[in-house]
Amino acid sequence: MSVTELRPNMDHWQERVDLAAAFRWTERLNLHEAVSNHFSVAVNDDGTQFLMNRNQVHFKRIRASELLLLDANDPNAMEGPDAPDATAWFLHGALHRLCPHARCAMHVHSIHATVLASLADSRLPPIDQNTAIFFNRYVIDDGYGGLAFEDEGERCAQLFTDPKKKVMIMGNHGIMVIGDTVAETFNRMYFFERAAETYIRALQTGQPLRVLSDEIAEKTASEVEEYDSQDVRHLAELKMILDDEGSDYAS
Repeated sequence: MSVTELRPNMDHWQERVDLAAAFRWTERLNLHEAVSNHFSVAVNDDGTQFLMNRNQVHFKRIRASELLLLDANDPNAMEGPDAPDATAWFLHGALHRLCPHARCAMHVHSIHATVLASLADSRLPPIDQNTAIFFNRYVIDDGYGGLAFEDEGERCAQLFTDPKKKVMIMGNHGIMVIGDTVAETFNRMYFFERAAETYIRALQTGQPLRVLSDEIAEKTASEVEEYDSQDVRHLAELKMILDDEGSDYAS
């Protein structure tokens, strides 16, 4: 029996397994930062109930059955021994409460995306196919206000007003990526980090950049959005690798 079938009767099991796999692979790619980053996925119609990682558990150890089930409208969520990390609660809670189109949210301080967020000009020009994917599809937050407690979390969430823009380059901080599913959001986060790395490495050469025209960049981004099931297959392949290795992520 596959490890993904060990607890089929637990609520929201498929979302739990997908999210746990995303945590494990994010750690493997070294996109995480110690125990201070967070992923969440909504499980009810209005998006206010969501799964999220436990307080300060390393991504490499996260298991599907141990993910927290939280309610963004619950004033008692921060009470008790199993309370989530405060910054995770306020950032993701505000996002799921204020942005119903953000079904899944992944926040990381990955190296190259954070370097981009640290530049005075944090725009990502379309210099290759990966960077073109994000043409006119991100928002830059240039108002960093410290750790994402209540006011900061709500301020950040309110920047996702355009449903077309699903990446927030959080100035002086990192990135927040949103999507409809775990697979879509993880795939977007993966490619944004790759795109940021390409751009940062290109800047390091000191040579002029070969920037695509707006027309070709938009065409490329639209074509990738319509490319069938790449995100689903990406996550499915990663889960199969984890299963083959005997990982306990889906337990």
